[in-house]
Amino acid sequence: METIQQILPAIQAQALRRTFASRRGEVEAVAGIDLVVATGAIFGFLGPNGAGKTTTLRMLATLLPPTSGEATVVGADLRHEPRKVRQRIGYVGQQGGADHSISGRSELAFQGLLYGMSRPDALRRATELLAAFELDACADRRTETYSGGQRRRLDVALGLVHRPSLLFLDEPTTGLDPQSRLQLWDVIERFKRDGRTVLLTTHYMDEAEKLCDRVGVIDHGKLIALGSPRELIASLGGKEVIEVALEQGTLDVDAVSRLPGVHGVRHIPGDTFVLSADPLHVALPAVIDHVRAAGHTLGRLATRHATLEDVFVSLTGRGLRD
Repeated sequence: METIQQILPAIQAQALRRTFASRRGEVEAVAGIDLVVATGAIFGFLGPNGAGKTTTLRMLATLLPPTSGEATVVGADLRHEPRKVRQRIGYVGQQGGADHSISGRSELAFQGLLYGMSRPDALRRATELLAAFELDACADRRTETYSGGQRRRLDVALGLVHRPSLLFLDEPTTGLDPQSRLQLWDVIERFKRDGRTVLLTTHYMDEAEKLCDRVGVIDHGKLIALGSPRELIASLGGKEVIEVALEQGTLDVDAVSRLPGVHGVRHIPGDTFVLSADPLHVALPAVIDHVRAAGHTLGRLATRHATLEDVFVSLTGRGLRD
């Protein structure tokens, strides 16, 4: 079975859909997602608030039944073999699940017992994880005394007690300080190096760019973009970005879009225009010449490499979501 699981994709989903009833009628939270996640990869879901990321994760982790659609998770049928799915996965939600009244060691050992380990084996596994997550110093304190980073590392450790093949992480680093965030990144990458699979959601574009082999952008319950971070950035048409702000007046977007080396123009509400450019040494002089010829005065001009955040904003916009 282990060999088969390693050959097959960790996740195969077809037309996965979830609706909820509301006073206004039926709400489609996930609108028919097709997805393949390779074994041994880190896959990231990006999307605005309410886009359907967490709902998709909860369906794949058997916490929420799909309204329709099919999926195979680590070789087990999501609908007909949910117990097998749960045995093979770990799940770490946004809020975590540690009991604040007991110690981290006790929490980890108890999780091991829930998965059928003997008490000695559960305690040994707890000790291993406490060392791996650098929690030895606080292992026997109540978790209510832990820092935010310590609590989040304990949450992830709880998801790994039974050595799952696939780990679901819902916004794993939200609210962490930079040091704790980097430390958790190391843990996630180490899990991948062991040949295991991670599916995470995040609002941090740099996190997705750093960790993920492939990324899916969800909006309004639909998968609207899929690829490696490099592929998605390349889809902008240029690997460089020029940001232009005028002291007064506005750019003619159509005219600027036709300039040499410019592959797209996006107007940020306010006075800034974001241009996708490649090659930069061709596009930049052309933009400056155009601004001068149009009689405008530059207020600000900056260049930088294109990022996954540029992709995200171009696909989903800048408006706040509830």
